[in-house]
Amino acid sequence: MTFSDKTLAQTITQLCLIKGIDHVVISPGSRSAPLTISFTQDPGFNCFSVVDERCAGFTALGMAQALGRPVALVCTSGSALLNYYPAISEAFYSDIPLVVISADRPANRIDIGDGQTIRQEGVYAHHILYSAHCREGVNAQLFNETAINVALNSAIELKGPVHINAPFDEPLYGVVNDLQVRPQHVPARLPVDEFGDAFQNLVKSWNKAKRKLVLVGVLPPGTLPPELLDRLLSDPTVLMMTETTSNLHHQLKVHAIDQLIAPLQDEQLDELKPDLLVTIGGMIVSKKIKALLRTYAPHQHYHIDSKKAYDTFFVLSGHVKSRPGIGLNKLLEQAEAGRGDYQSRWLDVCRYRRQRHDKFMEQAPYSDLLVYRYLLSGLPSDVRLHLANSTAIRYGQLFPVADDVSVYCNRGTSGIDGSSSTAVGMSLVSDRPVVLITGDLSFFYDSNAYWNAHIPSSFRIIVVNNSGGGIFRILPKAKETDQFEKFFETRHQLTAKPLCELFNMEYVSAEDTNQLQGVLKDFYADSDRPKLLEIFTPTTLNDGVLFEYFEFLK
Repeated sequence: MTFSDKTLAQTITQLCLIKGIDHVVISPGSRSAPLTISFTQDPGFNCFSVVDERCAGFTALGMAQALGRPVALVCTSGSALLNYYPAISEAFYSDIPLVVISADRPANRIDIGDGQTIRQEGVYAHHILYSAHCREGVNAQLFNETAINVALNSAIELKGPVHINAPFDEPLYGVVNDLQVRPQHVPARLPVDEFGDAFQNLVKSWNKAKRKLVLVGVLPPGTLPPELLDRLLSDPTVLMMTETTSNLHHQLKVHAIDQLIAPLQDEQLDELKPDLLVTIGGMIVSKKIKALLRTYAPHQHYHIDSKKAYDTFFVLSGHVKSRPGIGLNKLLEQAEAGRGDYQSRWLDVCRYRRQRHDKFMEQAPYSDLLVYRYLLSGLPSDVRLHLANSTAIRYGQLFPVADDVSVYCNRGTSGIDGSSSTAVGMSLVSDRPVVLITGDLSFFYDSNAYWNAHIPSSFRIIVVNNSGGGIFRILPKAKETDQFEKFFETRHQLTAKPLCELFNMEYVSAEDTNQLQGVLKDFYADSDRPKLLEIFTPTTLNDGVLFEYFEFLK
């Protein structure tokens, strides 16, 4: 086995290996040769080559989501590392661990006119947990070991992105047969659950409140076990609302928030307003629940999370610094039995809404809404589903998915820029098939995601093509703006078929209900290459159908 002769490259790679960071996404470059040599020549690492750095960043993000631990990114100097920024910001707000390792020119080559050189130190300052700007020279080893240990431990402990900037002087391709350094490993620390004043205040508020709303956003599968949900929802004063991305399933919860809220009048909204709001998990998709809780504000709001608490509803009372399952279990241990009909009353409304939903879907015309019904009800068992931003994730809130389907979406920054790459990255390391459901703009925007030689044949892509940004037709007054179709909806006539031919993917399409039902029968069957299904829907009909749907729910 050979190693780069650069001790800094050896230090970085060996500390990654010791800490279990063994999946690496590498983009090509010369300045990063010492890192590439050290990673690829060591059999302890699983290395993937992705040319486009923006795609590479999201590919690593999807891998880290599936693995539940940090994934490393390696790039050359200059503008290359700037292309990681969208993925880094998503990782920062979604608490996904990434280790960005950028090669750099030596300090004396910065701002003197050398090619492929920018000011790399601190370049991610506002969206990074820790930045380690390594030093050059024989006397820098202790400093570098310390900085790298802190960076890697921050990614592991705090679940987010870190940056290691590594300057290398030429020559870059030298190798040695043995390690020249044995860096000191400082182990990462396990998270500590804290139950101080915020928790005690939550317990007091919980036992006093007659209307308790537990709102759950993005969570990894398995975060809250079924028996914990049973105990929580045995209290009739507790109403739980979840989103598809919460990966929670229980018969006594509200799984389609907008379905419940949209038809309510002011008096009913006031009756739904909780005394106490407890939030768990990441970002919330539903604008309607945000509007409700900001207008009809709860008396108190507590968030349970080991890392952070956002004041999303402008009434945050306290942050319980604990892992969600641990914190909720501790709360229930001290909770007193409640009395009331807050839960049963609103679950009755939900059942009525569901009946109206089913009746509308029986007569719904061919549209995005009907397509998503077929897609989400027809998923195979035990898959990972990635819903792209922006339309896909919103329709995804209206339909239940099977308990054994795990759902993901990039809701940290809610951008369309890396949905495909994230799903591809997940498919590279997943022990289960991965399905991506995306809109046309999101798909075409990130089409370089499929410039990837590693994609498994089990990967499935579904593109709902309504010839533009359909989400803008749904937004209030958007269609009234000047040149709406050109600059907002961005109408087009593109199809995914040529890209499938370019990237060697099997292509099928559907343009109506019968065709869709026909192709779905064997779309998920085994194949020797990835498959893509493109579903064409009527551009100008979809928003009208959705408005009719919400009116019909009343």
